[in-house]
Amino acid sequence: MKDPYSVLGVSKNATDKEIRSAYRKLAKKYHPDHNPDSKEAEEQFKAVGQAYNIIGDKEKRARFDRGEIDGEGQERGPFGGGGFGGGGFGGGGFGGGAGAHGFQGNFSQEDLGAFFSDMFGGGGFSGDFRPGGAGGRRAAKGADRRYSVTIPFVQAILGTSLELNLGEGNHTEVRIPAGVEDGQTLRVRGKGAPGRPGMDGQPGVAGDALITVSVTPDKRYVREGRNVRMTQNIDLKIAVLGGKVTVQTPRGDVAVKVPKHSDSGKVLRLGGRGVGANKKEEAGDLLVTLQIQLGHVTPELEAFFEKQES
Repeated sequence: MKDPYSVLGVSKNATDKEIRSAYRKLAKKYHPDHNPDSKEAEEQFKAVGQAYNIIGDKEKRARFDRGEIDGEGQERGPFGGGGFGGGGFGGGGFGGGAGAHGFQGNFSQEDLGAFFSDMFGGGGFSGDFRPGGAGGRRAAKGADRRYSVTIPFVQAILGTSLELNLGEGNHTEVRIPAGVEDGQTLRVRGKGAPGRPGMDGQPGVAGDALITVSVTPDKRYVREGRNVRMTQNIDLKIAVLGGKVTVQTPRGDVAVKVPKHSDSGKVLRLGGRGVGANKKEEAGDLLVTLQIQLGHVTPELEAFFEKQES
């Protein structure tokens, strides 16, 4: 079983930012879209996702570091990876016959319950060998599942809804919030693997779907925090005399007034036309940089400039 720190190529003392950065880099490297028909890349992509699922989550990372779960998020036995060997009960195992070899390895909760049931006639222990075990095996949360989606730049800054294929014929609609960033991971509660029910009939809570979003760049726009930048061509007449031009914003075309005597490089700010608002932040602005484009030069214009030189 691979160590998630090794899979992501980070140390055990790595910061959350370093882990997230390593994951994004490797996820892009091994993404199926970039490695079509590569089984090795597909396996690497899954391994990277599984590793980040463990140490990219603060709670799971802490549990893994304490040895409570393994690299796949599965519960370890209550006595750790060493099982009952090494003299766990009085230094000689059970009756001296088990010794350091009789009970090695990681036991699942079910294995432990069955083991103690056999040893003590079914009355001493039951379920998953936890305090209060007489109630039987407890319900357990299902594993998280990872997915990847790619969306256009405009959908990323304004938000959108997608239908996510969960496999096995299951689909769900996922809301992508306005302002999602390239490489960001979204959590959708209850859309992961089903939970394990307890012996008392209590259902286990389903895991979550973790969706990593890739954003396709746009040739017109560049994002700067909550703002978006673009360049707008204007002709010489409008640059000199001023006038209105049609600007193609992410939200649709808008008529914008250009002040007279506007040079190339002048920036017009369109409030609220940048990254869309969400529950935490207001909408950003669209910053429009003007660029003078001569286009067709008429004989009259050429004659005018020649006259200025005389």
